[in-house]
Amino acid sequence: MDSALRPLLVVGGSVLLTLAAGWAADVLLRRADAAHHETPLWGLLRRCRVPLQAVLLASVLRGTYRETEWRTVEDHAAGIGQFLSLVLIGSSAWLVIRIAAAVTESTFARYASSTRDPARVRRVRTQVTLIMRIVTAVVAVVAVAAMLLTFPALRTVGTSMLASAGIIGIVAGIAAQSTLGNLFAGFQIAFGDMVRLGDTVVVDGEWGVVEEVTLTFLAVRTWDERRITMPVSYFTSKPFENWSRGGAQMTGTVFFHLDHSAPVAEMRDRMKQILADCPAWDGRDWSLAVTDTTPSTLQIRAVVTAKDADDVWTVRCTVREQLVAWLAEEHPYALPKIAVSDAVPTPRDGRSLLHAPPPRPAEVHSNNATSAETYGKDTDEPPRTGRG
Repeated sequence: MDSALRPLLVVGGSVLLTLAAGWAADVLLRRADAAHHETPLWGLLRRCRVPLQAVLLASVLRGTYRETEWRTVEDHAAGIGQFLSLVLIGSSAWLVIRIAAAVTESTFARYASSTRDPARVRRVRTQVTLIMRIVTAVVAVVAVAAMLLTFPALRTVGTSMLASAGIIGIVAGIAAQSTLGNLFAGFQIAFGDMVRLGDTVVVDGEWGVVEEVTLTFLAVRTWDERRITMPVSYFTSKPFENWSRGGAQMTGTVFFHLDHSAPVAEMRDRMKQILADCPAWDGRDWSLAVTDTTPSTLQIRAVVTAKDADDVWTVRCTVREQLVAWLAEEHPYALPKIAVSDAVPTPRDGRSLLHAPPPRPAEVHSNNATSAETYGKDTDEPPRTGRG
């Protein structure tokens, strides 16, 4: 009977202790969150309850599993201890990542609530995201290395690998130079403030918004919901347009090609009315002016402003659509047209240039001597015309 109760007491006691510790930690964090509304840290730390319980359970079982005195456990004690050690290392890495995520998210939330500059908020969010990815990668690598070192057979392999670390490092550097380049480019983007999450950019002729930034690639969401994935090294080696640099506000233009009789002054008045009724216009500036002329049309440019790229697109489309409709209804003569006319009539005497008499020698320009004095009055040779 005692041999049956010991495993139950050991395993059951470990589980109950773990559940009680997790419940107590959650209660304390909940109270701390209620007492400190200025920071979301304590509420975010409540996400660590499950990995904390996993660490506690693995630790308790790792230290007490031999106390069960089961023959099966005694026969496989080394394997069970190895498995519990791997679980402990993995759950510890999980707990560290959760704690780091809670701290970084809390820091960013406090900064975003106290800063009114959207550009700075996007920059800090990009940096926090990349820092969190770096921490996750480092913790994962350390955890995997610690797991491998728990196997006695791999320790000898590790020693031999360290002896040739120089050669391996050179070979790995040559083989992974593209990956390493993207990795360092990711650091440069994170702390060089070149591009941030939420920035409006134009890359390879595609307009979109930066949706995701990692250490190796960057994803841009286009206006038609496509995703363009590009290596981060592209943004450090090639020029690109960043419409959000220095602020999200934008200036847009609308061009009209109209007849020379277009009422420009009345178009300005109408455009002012259109902008007053357009919610997307931010009220900063607007203008309408004749910027060019051709033999058949006037080029008129309308300039509008908005708080971001999406709104400036809306304002441009609204001005273009309503101004053209107003011209078609109120001033149709101002719309561009193709001028046509009758063909040139034939001369009244019925002769054309094809039947005209040849020009007289005096009417023909020549670079040579053409006067009668040069050739003689009595000569029958015609004057030279300079064409051979």
